[in-house]
Amino acid sequence: MLNDYMLLKQRLLHKQRLAEHMRQRRDGVSEDVSENISEDGKIQMVETRLYIGLNDAETKKQIFETEQYVEQLKKLCFTYHVPFSMAFEEGGYFHENGEYVEEKTLVLTLIDAEKDIIQKIAKDLCGLFNQESILVTEGNIKGCYIV
Repeated sequence: MLNDYMLLKQRLLHKQRLAEHMRQRRDGVSEDVSENISEDGKIQMVETRLYIGLNDAETKKQIFETEQYVEQLKKLCFTYHVPFSMAFEEGGYFHENGEYVEEKTLVLTLIDAEKDIIQKIAKDLCGLFNQESILVTEGNIKGCYIV
């Protein structure tokens, strides 16, 4: 419930930021503030995704039930006070030794998160889930809030 509160608080802050950007853009107050707003009125944001495999680094098998990993991921995001969304995927990859491995993956999506927090979360997840590595992708997106 507290995590829902933090997410709602973050959304409200984004809405307030958008309203302030739009006011300043309309009034011509600051050119650099409005550069995060595209011509169609959407906010420029950075979307970061962390791909967290659930197979153990040594055994190459999933040790715990998926729900246990999900709960740990939620707790970690709560600890860092970051709003997030999460999806579940299945896939496969070729290990360094050429062996094909199928794996369940949690994809953690963060919007406009600070880079140092992303790094800390990724490192914590590597240790917590006993992963060799976690793939982190980043991309610029445009978004808007519909109210």
